[in-house]
Amino acid sequence: MAPVRPYADARAAVDALGLVSITGAPEAWQMESHQSFASIEDLDKAIGSAGSSHRTLIAFYRPGWSYRADQAIRMFPRAHYFHVTIYRVRPDAEDDLGELVKLRRLSSDSVNLDRPDLAYQVISGAPSGTFIFLAPLASLKTMDEGVAQTPVYAEATAAARAKTASKVSADGEISREHRLFRVEPRMSYVSDDFAEGDREFWRPKN
Repeated sequence: MAPVRPYADARAAVDALGLVSITGAPEAWQMESHQSFASIEDLDKAIGSAGSSHRTLIAFYRPGWSYRADQAIRMFPRAHYFHVTIYRVRPDAEDDLGELVKLRRLSSDSVNLDRPDLAYQVISGAPSGTFIFLAPLASLKTMDEGVAQTPVYAEATAAARAKTASKVSADGEISREHRLFRVEPRMSYVSDDFAEGDREFWRPKN
């Protein structure tokens, strides 16, 4: 388990969620929430090498590519799992990926799919054209709530999305990966306000 003591010793002003992969290669992530680059600098000065890991990424929030972002943010304190999608595209294919994301959002709205996510563009620590989508899940049961069949009124959107997806894959997509992660409170450092969203999970008595 990744240590959280450096965060506590530094009285860090950020929430850091510890995640462990349950699909794909075995990995442990620590996901920090920063509101500015100044916040990253302050934490780096406070923790330094004590908080270093094998690999660090900095990703910029893309609100226009996120789906029901306000709802996703509210779900973070109650999330026990995260569905993570990682795209890598060629630099000249970013617009096509953006169009695919918009169609995916329209498709989800058309069937009222309650699976919000937050979109991020990696700007340091990974190859250019890397995008990460984080979907918080209170339970894996959420994955059972997908719509088995697309309603007739949503077929046009689904067809357009499939066409755009084919174009991105053929012209510019390098890779796409879907992963599931479990949230580990023992690996996490969160504020009391954050923990109030699910106190039994974040602050167990035993």
